[in-house]
Amino acid sequence: MGKVLGDVLGLAAGVAISPLPIIAIILILATPRGRLNGPLFTVGWILGLSALGAVMLAIASPAGASTHNHPATWVGAVKLALGVLLVFFGARQWHRRPKDASQAQLPKWMGAIDRLTPVKVFGLGLALAALNAKNAPLTIAAAASIGSAGLPVGQEIASLAIFVLIATLGLLAPLGIFLLGGERARTTLGDWKDWAAQHNVAVMAVLFFVIGLKLLGDGISILTS
Repeated sequence: MGKVLGDVLGLAAGVAISPLPIIAIILILATPRGRLNGPLFTVGWILGLSALGAVMLAIASPAGASTHNHPATWVGAVKLALGVLLVFFGARQWHRRPKDASQAQLPKWMGAIDRLTPVKVFGLGLALAALNAKNAPLTIAAAASIGSAGLPVGQEIASLAIFVLIATLGLLAPLGIFLLGGERARTTLGDWKDWAAQHNVAVMAVLFFVIGLKLLGDGISILTS
């Protein structure tokens, strides 16, 4: 289990450092229903990651993700494909980054966050976790690593839970500051939001490249061993 956690913690950190979800929860916390919608958004995020990871684990175990405690060939192929996808996304993000960070623009849907109902906020958290172009491949790769380790079911579930917890730290930090930080919390979160908005594209591009190259290496190692 220790080796598995070593493989997935880097992927979990990559999910946690997601500028758009961090910006989204800060905007949600700034609304009149922030104390309700902030936790709802976080719960939706947790459930989205957990559901996607659980589906991948359910596929991996019956499909023979592990052969004699070694990842099966198809696991290597999945990681290789995800690595190529992330490197491609990284190149595209880097090409699209604004030359002047102060001119960076947020997605238009963020302008409607203050009008979202609690149910829609929950759904937004779910979607940003499970359907995001970066988070989904990383979660699938993490679940494939867990499923290919030949662990007992209990340890697989524990490993996935640890992955989800680490991957949620990026949201838990602003939520904790908001709930416990008092008046200074709004200033702190506002500074975080501004920085994340300006550097979102560049951060995403670097993360895509670094994690994509790691998955490429993992996939090649499995396929050639």
